[in-house]
Amino acid sequence: MKRIYMDYSATTPVDPRVVDAMAPYWSDVFGNTLSAHAWGQAAATALERAREQVARILGARPSEIVFTASGTEADNLALRGVAWAARRAGRGNHIVTTPIEHHAVEATVEQLHRLFGFEVTVVPVDGHGLVDPDAVRQAIRPDTVLVSVMTASNEVGTVQPIAEIAAVCREHGVPFHTDAVQAAGRMALNVEDLGVDLLALSAHKFYGPKGVGLLYVRRGLALMPAITGGGHEGGRRPGTVNVAGIVGMATALELAEAAREEETARLARLRDRLIEGVLSAIPDVRLTGHPTRRLPHLASFAIRGVEGASVVVGLDLEGIAASSGAACTEGEARPSPVLEAMGLAPEWAVGALRLSLGRYNTEEDVDAVLEALPRVVARLREE
Repeated sequence: MKRIYMDYSATTPVDPRVVDAMAPYWSDVFGNTLSAHAWGQAAATALERAREQVARILGARPSEIVFTASGTEADNLALRGVAWAARRAGRGNHIVTTPIEHHAVEATVEQLHRLFGFEVTVVPVDGHGLVDPDAVRQAIRPDTVLVSVMTASNEVGTVQPIAEIAAVCREHGVPFHTDAVQAAGRMALNVEDLGVDLLALSAHKFYGPKGVGLLYVRRGLALMPAITGGGHEGGRRPGTVNVAGIVGMATALELAEAAREEETARLARLRDRLIEGVLSAIPDVRLTGHPTRRLPHLASFAIRGVEGASVVVGLDLEGIAASSGAACTEGEARPSPVLEAMGLAPEWAVGALRLSLGRYNTEEDVDAVLEALPRVVARLREE
């Protein structure tokens, strides 16, 4: 059986060119970047070269890039770091976010509320999962210290009006953070064009290694470290850095950006063919997310009369890897909170299915999914 991977939003395989770039930093150039000897300085040189690569792609200064162990850690550092620094300075106690954020943001905001007493306003989304910049404007208060809105939904693919929201935040002098983990390699992410103050990425979403991420932090923004320790990353993220992983991330981001326009056009064609085929072949199916403002590689559906997790298992038996929504919530037999926030009734929201395409998918893969998925859904509806 040929196996077909359509879960690229969960993770991607590491590009062989990235593996080659990383190889010397596991054995030959292995020093601690803070060591004064030749081994340490060679590692530090590689680290700063990677920082410059990333900064150039993002339109940032190298000093504004903080390397972390994941996108989740980058989100945690942004939210806690800004909130704690603002509280210490007496600037306020209020955070604005949305109901469709990744758990890395959602759970951190919830902890800041429950354990640290921050007040939180959750702005609504419409039926496509889109945030209205005016709703953000109305939510901002004199004591607001941070706004956090993801660039693009990991579950339904809706792309938010980030530049417009950033402009609102700038009008009010409020720092703006965006989780852009799903967007790298699929959208232009120039931080000056977007107007964001903090932006999080994770290497394994764009054919880089797992266990490494980054946070862009605009120069001059006060940030208290969420991890305490030594002086790595300018004291903003202590801990001996993963030089091999960081080199891999910089290489992967450079490769993804170089191929972005051509590859996203190809993926959008496959995505649209997949969407059209699913909607025409299966009754009682809805496309979720915005019909046009969506990531080029992601097709998401709500299927009435089945559980999304069961559909994923059925597809896996057919040799097809998919997701019932966000990978971090896989296996939970409950309606998708994101779809519920978008107004879908539980009988629809429980049937969430996400198919996300990537570099190695072909038209033949789409044909195979369109042949297998109607059969899987029909069988589940008969049970």
